[in-house]
Amino acid sequence: MQNPLVSILMGSDHDFKVMKEAGEILASFGVPFEYAVTSAHRSPQRTADLAKAAESRGIKVIIVGAGKAAHLAGNVAAWTCLPVLGVPIDASLGGLDALLSTVQMPGGVPVGSMGIGKSGAKNAALLSVQILSLSDPDLRAKLHQYKERIAREVEEKDQKLKRA
Repeated sequence: MQNPLVSILMGSDHDFKVMKEAGEILASFGVPFEYAVTSAHRSPQRTADLAKAAESRGIKVIIVGAGKAAHLAGNVAAWTCLPVLGVPIDASLGGLDALLSTVQMPGGVPVGSMGIGKSGAKNAALLSVQILSLSDPDLRAKLHQYKERIAREVEEKDQKLKRA
């Protein structure tokens, strides 16, 4: 088994139903990843330890999903120089509280903010693949194939609608 290149962190095990979408995308591209549950508020030392050790363990990108106050992505970003991609999860207020907590980072501590929920988790994984593909031509080729496939799927759906 290859060492993980992407770490998928979540604030609660309840977030797994959303964050597994990221894992499924990464797996489809053959990108090794890991899951971990940690909390900026309930386990701050664990969060700091995971973030600080990520780079030395070979992690290249960290995807972070959290709901409500959603401080986890920002907390992780404070402890690492790796790219951190935040996925707001709808745990309250339609996920808008989590979105604002994820996107409104102070200057100097960037978090790449995705959309709320499953589409955000999928896009975080795809953006991770794009980042990794900058130094991996095989992964870049898989991305090109993916883009071609989704374009074909749209065309096929269009053709079905025209025949209906």
